[in-house]
Amino acid sequence: MVEVKYLGHSALLIQEGTTRIVVDPFLNGNPKAAVSAEEIEADLIVLTHAHGDHYGDSVALSKRTGAPIVSNYEIASYAEKQGGKSIGMNLGGTYKFKGGWLKWFPAWHSSSFPDGTYGGLAQGFVLQIGGKHIYVAGDTALFSDMTLVAPYSIDLAVLPIGDHFTMGPDDALEALQLTKAKQVLPVHYNTFPPIAQDGDAFVQRAGLLGVGGKALKPGESLTLL
Repeated sequence: MVEVKYLGHSALLIQEGTTRIVVDPFLNGNPKAAVSAEEIEADLIVLTHAHGDHYGDSVALSKRTGAPIVSNYEIASYAEKQGGKSIGMNLGGTYKFKGGWLKWFPAWHSSSFPDGTYGGLAQGFVLQIGGKHIYVAGDTALFSDMTLVAPYSIDLAVLPIGDHFTMGPDDALEALQLTKAKQVLPVHYNTFPPIAQDGDAFVQRAGLLGVGGKALKPGESLTLL
């Protein structure tokens, strides 16, 4: 059983057994966050890119819990200079951990730190844990190579729908057809006015394509059985 908890914006807590994976922990300073960074624990921290609304509290969380930050080489190097523990990788690479693995895929998006430092290439990933496959697209536009994740039999696709900075609902529906995901969790919307969207309406439209899922409120979870 894999539990996916939506923490707000694009932050996730994915749990299977005793393994806790935190994705893009923008919590402190996030007006929609369900918890503060001090209230969560992690065994692994995964970052899709360097923008502040994803890099967020990753270093503080790494320092407190001892969890490594797994991301691209540029983000890992930057995090280490700030005192975080990190594992630098790149597109196409696979990181194996006890109970599963994750593999990096492209995302079409920019990536730089709040101070302007280059953050490497933005990325998404497929996570295998508890016998389930989760595709976290990261911040991205729609692009045809999303078909590359389809052979992994995606149980859940985590897709941005906010538009403006990423793909919007219409393109996210196209992404579902490219990835052939069984369920969808919309993220990266309603945190700030430019990315206001109706998550429930998006999930209803996904249902017409035969895709299940739920528009979670921050703090809510869904379970992959």
